[in-house]
Amino acid sequence: MRSKGTGSGAVDRIQELILVEGLRPGEPMPTESALCERLRISRSSVREAMRTLASLDIVEVRHGHGTFVGQLSLSPLVEGLLFRARLDDGNDLRALREVVELRIAIDLSVAEQLAEIYRDSANPDLERLVEQMRELASTGRPFPEADAAFHTALFSRLDNRLLRQLAQAFWEIHTAALPLLELPPAEDILDTVDAHQAMLSALEAGDVIAYRRAVLEHYRPLGRVLDAAASAELPAG
Repeated sequence: MRSKGTGSGAVDRIQELILVEGLRPGEPMPTESALCERLRISRSSVREAMRTLASLDIVEVRHGHGTFVGQLSLSPLVEGLLFRARLDDGNDLRALREVVELRIAIDLSVAEQLAEIYRDSANPDLERLVEQMRELASTGRPFPEADAAFHTALFSRLDNRLLRQLAQAFWEIHTAALPLLELPPAEDILDTVDAHQAMLSALEAGDVIAYRRAVLEHYRPLGRVLDAAASAELPAG
């Protein structure tokens, strides 16, 4: 059994305090002195616990302002999963492919829910994001911000908050990993833009099959880039 005076015990007790007090993301945490007094733990244990909780996005330390309840995002979890994948064989390319496969699985899994939500609707904000992507892609410029905004907005109407966070976290890891691999841009990147439009049109028509087809087309250009990079890494026969 863990001692309540250890750092791990302090982590558990601070988390319990957040729950008992009903503190929400962005709300201020009790001061260090107050935590020591209320939880009867040492100042060093509180500081160690806060470092751990900050790494998990359970608390957020704002220097000069204090400590607040964090946004409770899943980014730390996904970063850990990505690092583990890289650590297993040192293959960054394989790790990125696995993240992309998970993104595809998430996008496909919500097809019925999204079709029900967007059926017979008009979505000018999403249309504008598609046009922004098209303008950038037509001049050879990347469009990660517009792409991220599209997917975030598309998922924003889902009731499942955890699923929305998971999709966002995998997107962030995906976009962070791409520059590290120094992959060339997809030559058929405009196909990705067309796929975004096809996804939206399918959902507005309530067509689940067409949406799933468009999702696969959305990732196909990136898949071809990853396949080419993997082939280039193979030793010459």
